[in-house]
Amino acid sequence: MERRSFIKHTGLAGILAAGSAPAFAQGSPSIKWRCASSFPKSLDTIYGAAEVMAKTVSDVTGGRFQIQVFAAGEIVPGLQVADAVQNGTVECGHTAPYYYVGKDPTFAFGTAIPFGLNPRQYDAWWFYGGGDQLFNDFLKSYSITSMLCGNTGAQMGGWYRKEIKSVADLKGLKMRIGGFAGQVLTKLGVVPQQIAGGDIYPSLEKGTIDAAEWVGPYDDEKLGFNKVAKFYYYPGWWEGGPALHIFSNTPKYNELPADYKAALLAGCHAGNTHMMAKYDAQNPGALRKLAAAGTQLRPFPRAVMDACYKAALDLYAETSAKNANFKKIYDSMLAFQREQLLWFRVTENTYDNYMATAGQQQRAAPAKK
Repeated sequence: MERRSFIKHTGLAGILAAGSAPAFAQGSPSIKWRCASSFPKSLDTIYGAAEVMAKTVSDVTGGRFQIQVFAAGEIVPGLQVADAVQNGTVECGHTAPYYYVGKDPTFAFGTAIPFGLNPRQYDAWWFYGGGDQLFNDFLKSYSITSMLCGNTGAQMGGWYRKEIKSVADLKGLKMRIGGFAGQVLTKLGVVPQQIAGGDIYPSLEKGTIDAAEWVGPYDDEKLGFNKVAKFYYYPGWWEGGPALHIFSNTPKYNELPADYKAALLAGCHAGNTHMMAKYDAQNPGALRKLAAAGTQLRPFPRAVMDACYKAALDLYAETSAKNANFKKIYDSMLAFQREQLLWFRVTENTYDNYMATAGQQQRAAPAKK
């Protein structure tokens, strides 16, 4: 695709250098876009990635290409961003593609599938494993062009009013959960609810739902989930590396001059890096605060994880059998993941596990006099 070719030959530094050149100021058109976010402004990290994108685009083009970001509900509700982009209500939107699995389960690959790729693996698949081409080919029928713009990192498994000690405890549980994971949990008796981020707290407080997952400690503490649910589970096996995207209306995107397309790509890269780094910086402190305030951290029992994994594999086989688009991308991602796991198991996982245990030993060791 054009944007992959551009970055391959020039890289982000080349894009930024080109953007600072006088050519942008000499006869370049003034373009204004609106970007509808799926997120409220209060969630500054996930919402903020779109602001970083917009500022970068403006800086690169000397202010000639302006993108104004609107929070969820200001133009359209958070879960209707794809529709707004598709029908041209807005030129672009910042969203999680898996919100739209009701249209086609293939949308899930734009964000995450249960037991899928971690953030680095997802980026590797997107840029060097064919993910970009495959997903954008799928989006052609929706008149949407997509670029990565953020990743939250591996998420927590959510907030629960009661402990989850066995698979039986999932039966009848009303849970806010997004994407394809809800269909996996349905196999185990969970009743999934698709609720936008800003509406989760009142639903949990009123008892409309029994459990809810969002992102992780930083956002969850801001949203106050610890005030209405006691147990905080991990890991969020359904979102090992969930990606966010800028969806652009394809006709509007195609109207952009080539250098403005490059500027948009540069902005998305900036937002992609910003979100992951900021979450990594903020989550540790937020987790400490939640624990100090009485939150009960719990790992999912292995039996629950195993049951969910089996249910996920069953669902993938069923969906692949009846949806060619889904199967094509799933086969690509699965093959890529297998190779990635071999590499990560050799060095990344070994290093991380060692540092985790070494750090514990160091903290536990008595101070030398």
